[in-house]
Amino acid sequence: MSSLMSAIIAAFAVLGAPLFVVILAAAAWGFWAADIDLMVLPIELYRLTENTLLMALPLFAFAGYLLSESKTADRLVRVSNAALGWLPGGSILIALLACAFFTMLTGGSGVTIVALGALLVPALTRAGYSERFALGLVTTSGSLGLLLPPAIPLILYGIVAQQMDISGVAIQDLFLAGLIPALLMILALWGLGLWQQRHQSVPLVPFSGRELGAALWEAKWELGIPVIVIGGLFSGWLVVSDIAAITALYVLIIEVLVYREIPVRRLGAIATEAMKVVGGILLILGVALAFTNLMIDLRVPDQVFEWVSTHIDSRWAFLLFLNLALLILGAVLDIFAALIIIVPLILPVAQQYGIDPIHLGIIFVANMQIGYFTPPVGMNLFIASYRFKRSITELYLATLPMMLVLMAVVLLITYWEGMVLWLVR
Repeated sequence: MSSLMSAIIAAFAVLGAPLFVVILAAAAWGFWAADIDLMVLPIELYRLTENTLLMALPLFAFAGYLLSESKTADRLVRVSNAALGWLPGGSILIALLACAFFTMLTGGSGVTIVALGALLVPALTRAGYSERFALGLVTTSGSLGLLLPPAIPLILYGIVAQQMDISGVAIQDLFLAGLIPALLMILALWGLGLWQQRHQSVPLVPFSGRELGAALWEAKWELGIPVIVIGGLFSGWLVVSDIAAITALYVLIIEVLVYREIPVRRLGAIATEAMKVVGGILLILGVALAFTNLMIDLRVPDQVFEWVSTHIDSRWAFLLFLNLALLILGAVLDIFAALIIIVPLILPVAQQYGIDPIHLGIIFVANMQIGYFTPPVGMNLFIASYRFKRSITELYLATLPMMLVLMAVVLLITYWEGMVLWLVR
């Protein structure tokens, strides 16, 4: 009977049933088989509502959707170009920072490629860089901002960890820990670009203080967003849900009343789209946490640790194995699904090896960033293929050098815990 039910649930998954249905069915069957009252499922969903961090998710998502519907991308590119165009490889750094900043604000890797691709790829080719390099850079850079506050994946990791009663996982600490790794990734890709294009003569844009001033003035309202987020975190006066509420209100005011790029009649549709995404995440989160409790009751994390410790006898080998597993998962699972399903399994095991949960969160999200453009099914590859009308194979080749460089940075993040946690400590 058990094998039959497992086969039925697996068949539903293969046939494309919604992820929350598959998880809910697995959890319900597991509790029933273990002779546990199924009332545990609605209780778990209700327990999720007690977490005040949940308020941050819809607020940040709404702010991100508002920004993606405005001309924020154009203003960010203009500021970056005016400030950095005079540097060697300035166009590369402009693309990297613009993508990271836009993803940080919107929380969506694919949104960044769609919004900035039409600006950055032609700009890079006009500056003298090859089209393949431009395509690879933009496709890769689409996920760079996922380690920067207010990164929704880090918030979600914190929620999952806190629901598991893991101590010492504050969202503020996750935000601080992500800053240096994100900067390292940007600098590493900039260095790769300088090396790959070293034989090409790329003209520099003369620095103009007047243009920089005009660009900063035009984008002054958007540039206030990271001040609100990071200032609120460092000041200690605001919690994450407060920062999310202020950010959402601020973005609503500047885009509707100041820039007037989003008409009031569009707000309902934008809010609907944002809440569809958030609703899906919360539904999956609720049923996944119920499934996590089932796994804990059945001692699955202990069994996983016993199996891992039998085959992997050192912390360093476990971290290497973890990176490989996460890269594969990142290529086939959406980052939100991976966070909700995989973190409850690996977090207790990682703690047994003495890995700090904040450090683990950064390792997890950093690997998921690379998973966005890891063949064969990285989501950014398909979005870029559709956006730029290029074959998947061409994008594989274009992103491969960037992927290898970022994998090296992930190894540095993995094995240099002090660097990741320096700002936290």
